[in-house]
Amino acid sequence: MKSKHDIDDDEMIEENEEAGDGDFAELFEQSGSQGRNWLEPGQKLTGTVLKVGTEWIFMDTGQKGEGVIERKEFLDIDGNVTVKEGDAITAYFLSSSNGEMRFTSRIGGGASSGGGSAQLEQAWQAGVPVEGVVEKEIKGGYEIKLGGTTRAFCPYSQIALRRVESPEALIGTRLTFQISEYAENGRNIVVSRRALLEDEQRRLKDEAQAGIVVGMTVSGTVTSLQDYGAFVDIGGLEGLIPVSEIAWSRVKDVREVLSVGQQLKVVVKSIDTEKDRISLSIKDTLADPWDQVTDKYPEGSFHTGTVARLDTFGAFVTLGDGVDGLLHISKMGSGKRINHPREVVKEGEQLEVKIESIDRAARRISLALAGPARAAAEEEATMSEFRRQSDDAPKGMGTLADMIRTKNQRGKK
Repeated sequence: MKSKHDIDDDEMIEENEEAGDGDFAELFEQSGSQGRNWLEPGQKLTGTVLKVGTEWIFMDTGQKGEGVIERKEFLDIDGNVTVKEGDAITAYFLSSSNGEMRFTSRIGGGASSGGGSAQLEQAWQAGVPVEGVVEKEIKGGYEIKLGGTTRAFCPYSQIALRRVESPEALIGTRLTFQISEYAENGRNIVVSRRALLEDEQRRLKDEAQAGIVVGMTVSGTVTSLQDYGAFVDIGGLEGLIPVSEIAWSRVKDVREVLSVGQQLKVVVKSIDTEKDRISLSIKDTLADPWDQVTDKYPEGSFHTGTVARLDTFGAFVTLGDGVDGLLHISKMGSGKRINHPREVVKEGEQLEVKIESIDRAARRISLALAGPARAAAEEEATMSEFRRQSDDAPKGMGTLADMIRTKNQRGKK
């Protein structure tokens, strides 16, 4: 048995005379009288292009029998066909005859050209898109001409997904719309292009989500920056890079590291389909600095680091990107009592430190002060201790200088 897409286009047209090349309403009636149809008129599905002929495009719809759709529905302004064999196309079922199913991608695009009121009403009921030309701006939106004669209204909010910066730029363009309201026998028609764009956006999003898995490295574009991270478009999907996943080193301001429009390689950290959230990481695309930490910072070696932050138990000192060590408070005063590390060091200060121990599994490095930093810390600790003694001493005990002299004299005895 010869497949339909092997039949000459002329034979194809002859066979379709039975199906009727009349208006959209007639095709609906014919389809409705055939109880054996699996598809309902206006039903939307996605098919695969089997062959592009001179007049018809044949497609596999997953149903018994092949689907056909007029070739001219897929021509660009230069007359070039915009689909090829193997492409997936979305179409709406019209009718069935002799095992062949007729489809259209929109009213006014081919099999149902003309755009009469009956066709438009059927399109509204079945949810089939319609083609229209943006005629002019009117109060609150645009006047749209459907089928060359029928007037419709499209609100500004329904012409695109986002606000159009230059509304006049759309005048004269041919676009595809969904009829959202049909009243007064077609004298009051409201259309929406946004509804179709959102539907297509959801389809692309579903396809994109099906194509990504946790751990995959993908390309993306930074779309916006926030204090808590950066949003990135990864091919129709938007994910968030938390500030902690931007780099191995601590990032204080996202805007100092990334910019809107920047191209990135990111790793998919997690996917939450219920909450529609995707977490991404730049850090996971970079080498882990802790892999080489024992070679770069061996125990007993000396290094210059920067005090990153202070806590009650000590100071965290950055030795390199993503590598911090802890200078414990007990290592700061050479035995002198210190209430807080701020008495000896401050954030941003550079210190010479010694690597005392490394726990690579726990990602911990213990530090001790070395060289001039140690002497300076001891001096600060001594001064802090004398200040405390001065504050605690009863009045009449003398000045701080007196106390230092007294302490020195006691030390000589």
